[in-house]
Amino acid sequence: MTDAESREFCPRCGDPVPDRDDPLPGQPRDRDAVLCNDCYFADFDLVDAPDRIEVQVCSGCGAVHRGNRWVDVGADDYTDIAIDEVSSALGVHLTAEDVQWGIEAEQVDENTIRMHCRFSGAVRGTYVEEAVTVPVMIARGTCDRCGRIAGGYYAAEIQVRADGRTPTSEERSRAVEIAESYVAEREATGDRNAFISDVQDKDDGVDLKISTNQMGGGIAKRIRRELGGSVEEYPTLVTEDGDGNEVYRVTFAVRLPRYPPGTVIDPEDGDGPVLVRSARRRLKGVRLATGESYEAAYEEGIAPDARRLGTVDDAEETTVVTVEDDYAVQVLDPETYEAKTVPRPDYFDPAAETVRVLRSRAGVHVLPESSDDDTDGGGT
Repeated sequence: MTDAESREFCPRCGDPVPDRDDPLPGQPRDRDAVLCNDCYFADFDLVDAPDRIEVQVCSGCGAVHRGNRWVDVGADDYTDIAIDEVSSALGVHLTAEDVQWGIEAEQVDENTIRMHCRFSGAVRGTYVEEAVTVPVMIARGTCDRCGRIAGGYYAAEIQVRADGRTPTSEERSRAVEIAESYVAEREATGDRNAFISDVQDKDDGVDLKISTNQMGGGIAKRIRRELGGSVEEYPTLVTEDGDGNEVYRVTFAVRLPRYPPGTVIDPEDGDGPVLVRSARRRLKGVRLATGESYEAAYEEGIAPDARRLGTVDDAEETTVVTVEDDYAVQVLDPETYEAKTVPRPDYFDPAAETVRVLRSRAGVHVLPESSDDDTDGGGT
């Protein structure tokens, strides 16, 4: 048989078809392989693109609805979302090699973005390029998480109070910051059930409503670990789920210590005032008269029977007049400016020209240069 007789011809136009490699045994033969290049490229689409794409975006947090769930995409604006969605929806012909592509966004209006896509590649040894335009329609909605927040949903409540006093503004603010930081950490891991639905500043403290009981407990323990005090839980049955399991809402009562770090108290045990360093498990501090460590009795915990004299914020700087001996030092009374002999604690620096002192009804006492609380472990 001659070459002319063995050559295949295009079934559409009758032109000779260039010789092509036969498929390996067991592989299907491309049904378009019998076509010549002109007929093959007449119906060829390098890119498979949808006529339009609709993207549902949460107007509250910017999450995108994909499949049956909302996904945080971390996009700066809707253009980034549109590029991501179009990139996922476009398909390139399997036979194309050395494919290169680019997308240019055109903002038509607030809810419409035209995505101009350009593709090029090699097919059958021939350079091919194609341009498609895909309109992306932005539909705004509300995700489950934002809907719950707007509806005031919560599963746990944290009540921050203080024993025998009201929390300071700093303690209230710090408790809220701790809660926000905890939730932000959970959000960073992709937890969309992490949120604070409400914060209320009360006369006697602050209340926070949290999305889950697990997070409520975690936040309460973190507040106690940093600010001291104790935590108690009070569960309340609210409903049953679809499987008949009881669903509880838990109130976490955080009670800040009566004497927080930085408070000066007089236990009235004859050994003089104490600067509180820690109020976790058992109250700890330092004696202002000697510099010795102080720890409350086990049964007293963090609330020993004592008289509150003031805080380190009440301290004033005054002049050291003279060091009398190992047990006494003379300083100027910050109120009367008289030279007054006061106890010399171990932490006093004999070379110091000035010191911080606290003046109270118990007398004048030299404070340590650093009044930071220690870092003993947490606990109830």
